[in-house]
Amino acid sequence: MFSPILKFEQALAAYTNAPYAIMTDCCTHAIELCLRYDEVDFCEFAAKTYLSIPMLMYKLDIDFQMIDQDWIGEYQFHNTRIWDSARRLEAGMYRAGQMQCLSFGYTKPLEVGRGGAILLDDAAAYHYMIKQRSDGRDLNISPWETQKTFPIGYHYRPTIEEAVRALELLPTAGGPPKHVEYPDCRLLRIFP
Repeated sequence: MFSPILKFEQALAAYTNAPYAIMTDCCTHAIELCLRYDEVDFCEFAAKTYLSIPMLMYKLDIDFQMIDQDWIGEYQFHNTRIWDSARRLEAGMYRAGQMQCLSFGYTKPLEVGRGGAILLDDAAAYHYMIKQRSDGRDLNISPWETQKTFPIGYHYRPTIEEAVRALELLPTAGGPPKHVEYPDCRLLRIFP
């Protein structure tokens, strides 16, 4: 039943040269899973980003500082191994030892309309987060009711249709990232 998701994850991993890929319902949730897994309590990141990022920091009670940083395609959450790679998708792009979070939203390099992914090489993180994104479920166990133990999970699994579309589009997606100007989130009134 979930084979399109698993097939897309394998194809994405091969395309980006990442040992593992985890498809999620959006990039912000991919970043959230990484921040939770690494128990990040402070980070710095580019002030010119999408507003869901500072909102996520408030949600997770993470201390943060937004900084002046020019970026094209992706930026790193400083003091972490996590990258917001929402606007980048290129063959062989994976950085060893990092967790790069992709977006498949509109105007993104793989324009499914919705969805995201995590590229990583940490086997323990992969095995934990792949269950977290699916309500703690192991998608290899069917029916799910036969699974007896569940890590705390989140309802961040993409739809089968999104995975099928992503797999269709992957061969023609990507290319060099383009510059996109985001507002400076320090100038927005965002409050918890």
